[in-house]
Amino acid sequence: MNKYGKAAKCGSIAALLMLPLLLQIFGTHWVRIADTCLLYVMLALGMNIVVGYAGLLDLGYVAFYAVGAYMFALLTSPHLTDNFAWIAAMFPAGLHTPWWITIPLGALLAALFGILVGAPTLKLRGDYLAIVTLGFGEIVRLLLINLGRPINITNGAKGVGPNDSISFFGLDLGKPLSVGSYHFPSVTLYYYLFLVLAMLTVTTCRRLQVSRIGRAWMAIRDDEVAAEAMGINTRNLKLLAFGIGASFGGVAGAMFGAFQGFVSPEAFSLQESVIIVAMVVFGGVGHIPGVILGAMLLTGLPEVLRYVAGPLQAMTDGRLDAGILRPLLISLAMIITMLLRPHGLWPAPEHGKARSQEVG
Repeated sequence: MNKYGKAAKCGSIAALLMLPLLLQIFGTHWVRIADTCLLYVMLALGMNIVVGYAGLLDLGYVAFYAVGAYMFALLTSPHLTDNFAWIAAMFPAGLHTPWWITIPLGALLAALFGILVGAPTLKLRGDYLAIVTLGFGEIVRLLLINLGRPINITNGAKGVGPNDSISFFGLDLGKPLSVGSYHFPSVTLYYYLFLVLAMLTVTTCRRLQVSRIGRAWMAIRDDEVAAEAMGINTRNLKLLAFGIGASFGGVAGAMFGAFQGFVSPEAFSLQESVIIVAMVVFGGVGHIPGVILGAMLLTGLPEVLRYVAGPLQAMTDGRLDAGILRPLLISLAMIITMLLRPHGLWPAPEHGKARSQEVG
């Protein structure tokens, strides 16, 4: 890396570190949006392993997000001790499981679910795989709603909470921090945690991309029959893609449970899976910077459009509902972008090269 590359890298890191401090001048709402963007970056990068690297269309990815979130909620909230006497007898002070257990456990549990989904669907491709994974996502959501009775495991549609916040060496991220005269709200503290996790996710994805496993995934994506003929174990590698991609969703879900302090089934609808897939496709399938860009735009754009939908609603004397107008504007922006940039806003280099040759 030359000196200009190093300077750009250092500048980017400094900008990311300063971002919440600048945003909180305009209100903690904007810092919360930045936190949500980082969560969706982790989700989109996990989806990119399945869709972008291995070429497997997964419309049930939100189920792994839900597994991580509910695992965190059940292990840190008073729900289990309030509803199961034997758990209350074992943990009189409550579970209050620490983060160094919940985060790895969220990754492992989601990875297990990913393998369980991948194992019976290995022979399916394209639309058929999408339908099966879509069904899995809906099954998980309906289970979360209906496991509130007769044995109250998930508390049904009411959700589970309040969840414990994450603490590091006595620093509780759920409480504001004051350093001298400067005040750090809870959302700013969580921003730095999510930033570290997002950077670890990016590093892991980069290492996987250039590894033998990553190259094998891409061979399967491009031509599964040829990859199998070359001696690649397509079955195990597909399972590995499902498992690793799901583990990122589990970690993001655990962070969501800590950040929100409460989880409920409506946060894990089919629409969430579709949005995560759209982030990958919109940004650039298989390209890490493109996926990050797509996740940040599709997470932040709805909030920015609040300032566009409001004036348009006022101009039409309330005839245009802001709740309908915002999704409409987002959809139009995505359609126009995909027509002009069919490989995404920031496609992988080979896609960009192919597109430039077609234009030429």
